Amino acid sequence: MYRRILVAIENSAADQTILTHVAKLARLTGAELLLVHVADGWAARNFDQLKLRESEEMKSDRAYLEQLKADLAAQGFTVQVRLAMGDPATELIKAAEDPGIDLVAMSTHGHRFLGDVLHGATADRVRHLVKVPVLLLRAQTTLG
Repeated sequence: MYRRILVAIENSAADQTILTHVAKLARLTGAELLLVHVADGWAARNFDQLKLRESEEMKSDRAYLEQLKADLAAQGFTVQVRLAMGDPATELIKAAEDPGIDLVAMSTHGHRFLGDVLHGATADRVRHLVKVPVLLLRAQTTLG
């Protein structure tokens, strides 16, 4: 069924929702995981053209991805990570073109009205422009 699943990582609490679900799916299908986070700050968006150094935010994002990789590998999963830079939707669409990717999984936030316009654009563009199935899960929030 699924052999290689791209999981969009936000470096937020929403990641737990998608990772919990995808881990179960990957265990059932034997799929490998590709965790992709897109750094989209000023330094990330101008990294190549201005030949910048990684910002502290990018270093933190990379460390977060590596920690997720270690946690999932300890559970027996085959995991790769990628820190992309630029526009999140564009970079996730590019990553979904990697050989073998047969599912894209990402969380959504259930925004309303203006929030949909501002925050729903990434998931909306990805789901319309990739050539593989897209799994969208609404991020679970815990009341404190």
